[in-house]
Amino acid sequence: MPKAKTKQINARASTDQKATMVITLYDGTREPIEGKDFLMRIFDGFQNQLFDKERPAPTTLFHLPYRDNLQDNCTVLASGDGYVDAGFTPVKLSLKAVAMVDLMLLEDKADFKFQTWAALKAHDPAISNFVSVGSSDADAEGHYDDLRQNKPLALASLLNLATAMNAIQLPNKTPLDYLKEILWDESLAQDRFFGYADKSLVDQVRRAAMEGEFAPEPSPGLFHPDATSSFKHIQFGEANIQLTFHEKDTKTVDGVDCIKVEPDIDYFKDLAAHTLRVCST
Repeated sequence: MPKAKTKQINARASTDQKATMVITLYDGTREPIEGKDFLMRIFDGFQNQLFDKERPAPTTLFHLPYRDNLQDNCTVLASGDGYVDAGFTPVKLSLKAVAMVDLMLLEDKADFKFQTWAALKAHDPAISNFVSVGSSDADAEGHYDDLRQNKPLALASLLNLATAMNAIQLPNKTPLDYLKEILWDESLAQDRFFGYADKSLVDQVRRAAMEGEFAPEPSPGLFHPDATSSFKHIQFGEANIQLTFHEKDTKTVDGVDCIKVEPDIDYFKDLAAHTLRVCST
């Protein structure tokens, strides 16, 4: 009996533990939003509401119940007048580290504001070098300006994909380092592009998958015609980079043996959700 009583006390005490979450709100220019209130809503992994009140931007500190189970996988939502709602899931609570959540809220009538080619080269050379692969500087500037004026959604996607790939550390270098050519044609869309990459990128991604950084997609040809393999980065609960390889399509670029690659943003981590999205479009 004493042992059972001790266990009950410990179990009750564990439910009183609090984990810390910090939410910061940013505008479309990546600057913290100041002087405005936003409705903040937080749900736990079982969809129980933990918080539902307005708080002043940009930063709010929360102390939330810690359960040490799937209930700690929270969903965070933010909304405010004049802004498009934003959210993220899952946000994993922990007693060992603060859960940091950065949300970008775009204004209702927001529009793209791209840097000029000269500014991009000065402020983000890694991305401008990527846009220039397989092209002269003049041609790269022409491609960039054409998209900026005529296909802004495609340019936004290309820059987002490049930034995300540049942040992924493979066993050796980043995916961006292996790209040798971009296909500047109608295949360049608002969620993907096609290009040619050093064929050793496939082995690098497979090694990263063995270390748990990527997950292979079964039957890649189902969603990507002629694909031979496909791997999804699994860092986030949603909106991860997916690298799909078309290894039968080869090309030599500047003396390097390359294969066709298709980077895209996969908005759903779950394969069933991905299937429903594709079938509904």
